[in-house]
Amino acid sequence: MAKTPIKESLVMALVSLRDNKLRTFLTLLGIIIGVLTIIAVVSVIQGLNNYVYTKMSFYGANDFSVQKFSMIGTSLKDFQEQIKRKDLTLVELQLLRDNCRSCELLGASVSMNQTVKAGSRSLRDSEVRGVTSVDHEIGSVLELQSGRHLQRQDEANSRAVCIIGSEIAEKLFPTVDPLGRWLKVGGRDFLVIGVGEEKGKILGFSQDNYVRVPITTFMKVYGSRRSISINVHTGSQEQMAQAQEEVRTILRSWRKRSYRDPDDFSFATSETFIDFYKSATSGIYFAMIAISSIALVVGGIVIMNIMFVSVSERTKEIGIRMAVGARRKDILYQFLIESSVISAIGGIIGIVLGFAVARAVSAATSMPSSVEPVSIALAVVMSWTIGLFFGIYPANRAAKLDPVEALRSEL
Repeated sequence: MAKTPIKESLVMALVSLRDNKLRTFLTLLGIIIGVLTIIAVVSVIQGLNNYVYTKMSFYGANDFSVQKFSMIGTSLKDFQEQIKRKDLTLVELQLLRDNCRSCELLGASVSMNQTVKAGSRSLRDSEVRGVTSVDHEIGSVLELQSGRHLQRQDEANSRAVCIIGSEIAEKLFPTVDPLGRWLKVGGRDFLVIGVGEEKGKILGFSQDNYVRVPITTFMKVYGSRRSISINVHTGSQEQMAQAQEEVRTILRSWRKRSYRDPDDFSFATSETFIDFYKSATSGIYFAMIAISSIALVVGGIVIMNIMFVSVSERTKEIGIRMAVGARRKDILYQFLIESSVISAIGGIIGIVLGFAVARAVSAATSMPSSVEPVSIALAVVMSWTIGLFFGIYPANRAAKLDPVEALRSEL
């Protein structure tokens, strides 16, 4: 018996929406804008998260680096303290190579930005990175589309050779093979011996605008008074944890740190970068979701106001229904279902438009977007709940109308 009134109320709600098309559209508009905004924001956020977790892993699962500065939780006071730390040097790299048994591969890198030139063409703010001969095997493995990697002899003899990214190859050598060509980096000429595979962009920033040179050459050309990053490859997660403890013990002993002194160096892994990303963006994401939710609440308020108008206009209809036997809960169902249907339809339209906006943002800005099925279901439920919540008061007011007074009202 309970199913019949609900079914009838649903039919009446849909008829009412069809008969008041302009009002229905204006009511839908608030929910559509709210859901559209939330879906678009969540799509971009999820896309960024997925992208970061897969693309911003600068180190392999079993790799880590030792650096002078910490990336996470660095306040101004911490930063000022870290500036006082000793630089990591090639001497310490060799010390670890001689004593760290759990470290399978040990390399080092140091970088700066420079303008690179070839003939009349130039490219600004290219990353010039000095690396050891094994660095291409540690962390984010460097694959070449042509040429060869840096070798131990290049490093030992401080040769003026380099590997360039695909962007540099395309922009500075658009019509010729860059292998065997000379490239001016800052004020020094380097012979191109390799071209890296294209990696694309991360959050709009190119990963292919780089020049890799032997670390000894880098130090000779740009100066050795700078801290290096020591990069370590291990065989497993367990071995990585053991290697970190060995590295800590060796460096602390070399630097004569007492048991009371904190480390004057920091470790970085893939998780470090991901945690840094989370800490840097969590506040921004929360603010974006909060602002988007306000739009949805505004849509709910619009529904409530429109439902009040609907109740006022249909007072006599309500009186007639009560006179022929409709119960108060039937009237309540009618208006609750009407507000819920409006918000659910608005939610579905908002989801579709939200997808479209997210795709458009991705196409225009190179920011990835992604939506999980859970997000779709959550958006529908949320929009339906908003309609139900904001429709309760108008529906309750309609259900409590006095039948006699309702019949006396004018159409």
